[in-house]
Amino acid sequence: MIIENLNLQKKFHRLKRTLELAIKRRKPKRGLILHSDQGRQFASEEFAQFCKKHHIQQSMSKAGCPYDNAPMECFYNTLKNEYFNIHTFKSLEDLNQGIYDFVYVKYNDKRPHRYNGGQPPCAA
Repeated sequence: MIIENLNLQKKFHRLKRTLELAIKRRKPKRGLILHSDQGRQFASEEFAQFCKKHHIQQSMSKAGCPYDNAPMECFYNTLKNEYFNIHTFKSLEDLNQGIYDFVYVKYNDKRPHRYNGGQPPCAA
């Protein structure tokens, strides 16, 4: 997981800016896989070119079939059940910081995942 910025509007320029920031901060290795649904911003030719330029492999579920994108669906389920359902937020900044902390302090570095043979994502 390299992206933690919550954008309330699904527009390509925001998606691109968020990904550019994540790439700059995290410096992922070539072959990064980006899991998403089939939203317009992810299915566009412009986004496909962006991914190609940054050596990002796209992974999209088929329409109406979330099991095709199981890792991302699992992440959102975990985020909802282990974070959103037990916290309250006073502001959008509070929410963004909370998501960042959950992803980088707990989920990526400490939480074991069956999908990764019981290892956290950063160790897999």
